[in-house]
Amino acid sequence: MNACVNNLSELKLCYLGPQGSFTHQAALKVQQQCQLWNTLQITPTACERISDIAYEIEEHNNWGVIAWENNIEGVVIPNLDLLIGAKNMVGIARVGVNISFDAVICKSDSIDNCSTIVAHPHALAQCRKFAQAHGLKEKTSSSNAAACRDLLPGEVALGPKICADLYNRHIVSEGVEDFSGARTEFLVLAPRDEASDFVNIQRENFSSFSSIIAFIPRCTGAGVLANLLDVVRDHGLNMTSFMSRPIKGQDGLYSFIATVDSAPWDSMCKDMIQEVVEHGDWVRVLAVYPSSVRDNPVMSEWMLPNGGVCIEPSVDALRNLNVMQAERELLW
Repeated sequence: MNACVNNLSELKLCYLGPQGSFTHQAALKVQQQCQLWNTLQITPTACERISDIAYEIEEHNNWGVIAWENNIEGVVIPNLDLLIGAKNMVGIARVGVNISFDAVICKSDSIDNCSTIVAHPHALAQCRKFAQAHGLKEKTSSSNAAACRDLLPGEVALGPKICADLYNRHIVSEGVEDFSGARTEFLVLAPRDEASDFVNIQRENFSSFSSIIAFIPRCTGAGVLANLLDVVRDHGLNMTSFMSRPIKGQDGLYSFIATVDSAPWDSMCKDMIQEVVEHGDWVRVLAVYPSSVRDNPVMSEWMLPNGGVCIEPSVDALRNLNVMQAERELLW
C-alpha cells in the first residue's frame, strides 16, 4: 500500500452538522466501516454548509459525506448539482441510514403555543401531515440537527431522536413522518485525484459495484436521448436510475445521470463509456461504490398513484381497457 493510502489515517470526514444530524450518523457508520482496514482511520468533523464540505475535499484533500437520495423525496438536487460541477471530487462509497423524525420543543414550552415548524426541506416534506394537524407554518433550516440546536420558544423542530438529549429538548411526538420505512442513502466523497487508492482497496474486498455516470450530449434534436439509452442497453448494463438536470441558464440543454450496476473498469461499462465518448458527448463518472446483488423489486398495484391506466398484460389487453378512463387519463 503506497504512502498516499497510509496518510489516510490523518483524514477528516466532513459532514453537514451539527452533531446529531442524519449525516453525522452516516459519518459514524463510515468511520466504523473504515476501521476494518487499519490504515483507514478518519475523524468525523462537522461543517455548517455543504460548500464547506466541498472546500475541505477539493482544497485540503479531506473526505466528506453528503445526503444523496431518499426513498420518499428522491435525489437531493443541490448535492447532485454540486457533484456534477465539482472540479476535484468523486463518490467512493455509499451508506444508508434509516430515517425517522421526532417533534421537539423547548423544555419550558408547550406545543399549543407553537406556530412554526423548523427543519431541513426534505424533513418538512416528509412530515406535512403533522405540521398541518397542528397548524404550523414551515421554516427551513440547513439541517435537522441545527433546527433542534437553534430552536426558539414558539417553534417545533424535527430531528433524529438523539437530538433531544444532545440539545436538551422535549419530545412532544415520536415518529411524525407521513410514511414509515424512510431511508436516506449517503455518498462518501474524496478528491478525484486520490480516489483510486481507496477504490483499489475496495476492489480487493468487494466483487459487485454500482456507478453513477453523467452524460451531456453535444448534439441536440430528435432521438438523441434514445440513442444514448440504446448504447447503455446494447452493452448489457442494468440501469437502476435515470435523471436529467438543466444546463444552468440554457433552455433545452440537459445533463443526464444514470446509475448502472457495474464499475467503470468492467468491460461492459468501459466499452459503453468509450462508445459514448466516440460520439463526441461529454461523460464523467460521479461515483463508484460497492453494492450488493439484489432481487428486482415488485411494483404492487397498491403502490401506484391514483388514476392513470394499468391493465394486466395479455394478447388482447386493450379489450379490457375502460374507454372513458383512458380518455380521461391519457387525453386520447
